[in-house]
Amino acid sequence: MVGGGAAGFFAAIAAAEQGADVTVLEKNARFLDKVRISGGGRCNVTHACFEPREFAARYPRGGQALLSPFSKFSARDTVAWFEARGVKLKTENDGRMFPVTDSSETIVNCLFDAAKKAGVKLRLNCTVESVVKNADGTFELTIAPHPGPLPAGRGEGEKAAGESLFCDRLLLATGGCRAVVAGQLAVSLGHTLATPVPSLFTFQIESPWLRPLAGVSLELAEVSIPAAKLRERGPLLVTHWGLSGPAILKMSAWGARALHDLNYQFPLLVNWLPESNAVKIIQEFQTRRESAGAKLLVNVPLFPLTARLWEQLVLAAGIARDTRWSALTRTQSQALAQQLTHTEFRVTGKSLNKDEFVTCGGVKLAEVNFKTMESKRCPGLFFAGELLDVDGITGGFNFQAAWTTGFIAGNAMAA
Repeated sequence: MVGGGAAGFFAAIAAAEQGADVTVLEKNARFLDKVRISGGGRCNVTHACFEPREFAARYPRGGQALLSPFSKFSARDTVAWFEARGVKLKTENDGRMFPVTDSSETIVNCLFDAAKKAGVKLRLNCTVESVVKNADGTFELTIAPHPGPLPAGRGEGEKAAGESLFCDRLLLATGGCRAVVAGQLAVSLGHTLATPVPSLFTFQIESPWLRPLAGVSLELAEVSIPAAKLRERGPLLVTHWGLSGPAILKMSAWGARALHDLNYQFPLLVNWLPESNAVKIIQEFQTRRESAGAKLLVNVPLFPLTARLWEQLVLAAGIARDTRWSALTRTQSQALAQQLTHTEFRVTGKSLNKDEFVTCGGVKLAEVNFKTMESKRCPGLFFAGELLDVDGITGGFNFQAAWTTGFIAGNAMAA
C-alpha cells in the first residue's frame, strides 16, 4: 500500500484482516496526518446520511461511480466498523459525525490498533520513486533514500537507501495530486489524470469594511457567482482574509474547475437575508419608522443580522451613522435593501481551508473498476481515496469516500 492516509490505512486493515501480508509505505514522518487535523482536530469521520444515492449526490465529481461502492460499504457501515472497535460516533445538527471524545486521536489510535492487531507492517519516510510491472506480473518499487536523520514516528524508521521492494498486488492511495507529480506513479503504469485543481477553499476579499468583522457568522446566507453560474445557501463566516463557512466551501467544490478558469478573481454577490426580499425589507423599514423613529438606524438591526454586521451594511449603503429611522428617505431605503440582498465583493484569490484541503482531479474514473477498485489498464493495481478523480463537499463526505474505496480495494486485493 503506497500512502499512509485514511484510504491506505483502511485498505491495509481490510486486506490484512483477510489474511494478506500487507505493508504500508508512507513518504512522510507520520501516518494519518489529514485524519489528525480534520475538523479542527476532532475528525469529521462521516455524515449521517444512510441512503447510497442521496449520499452520492454530495460529490461534485465521482458520485455516480460511488453508487455501487456505497451499497457495499456505506456511512452506516463506517459507524458500525468504528463502534465494533470501541469508538462511538455522535451526530451534530448539520449531520456531521465525530467521535464522542471530540478528538481525532481517538480515530488515529483506533486505526493503529486495528492495523497492529491485523499484522500490518508500517514504514515511514519511504518515498516510492518508481514502480515497474515485471513480466511475471509482480510489481517492483524503488524506494528513495531518506536524507538526513529520521524523525521519530510510529512504524519502522529505517533509512531506505535506494532499496527495491516487490509485491503481487499494489494499492496507490497517495492522496490528492495538487501537483501532477503525486499522480505520476499511476501515469507510469498506464493511467491518465484529470488535471488537478483545488477544491474546498475560501475566498480572499479585500474589503475595508468586511475585514473588521472577522468572526461574525450567519446561520443562513446565499452566495452567488454570476460569471460561473454558481449559487449556494448555507452558513457563512467572515474571516480575516474574506469569506468562508459551508456556503463558500460547497460553492468552491461544485465550481472548482470554473473558478480555476477564472483565476480565482470574480465578483461575488451575498444575500444576507435570503428568506426575505427587497419588497418585504422595505416594508419592515416603514414599520421601524413608525415604531422606532427616534432611534438611530445603526442601533436597531434586522433579525437575524448581528449588530456589528448590520452597522457595517448600513454604512456601506451610504447612510450616515447618526441617521434616525424617522429620517430614512425612500432612496436610502432602496439602497439599504439592495445592500442587504445584493452586496457585491471582488474576490481576489483563494485560501485553502486547512481542515478540508481537497483536490478536484486525479486518476480518471473510467480507467478503474469500482466493484473492486482495480485498474482496468494494469491488473493487480488498485486505487483508493483522493488520488481518484473523486471529491465531495465538506461534511465528512471525503473521508467516507476514503473508507469505502479503501475497504473495497483491501478486500479485493486479499481475495
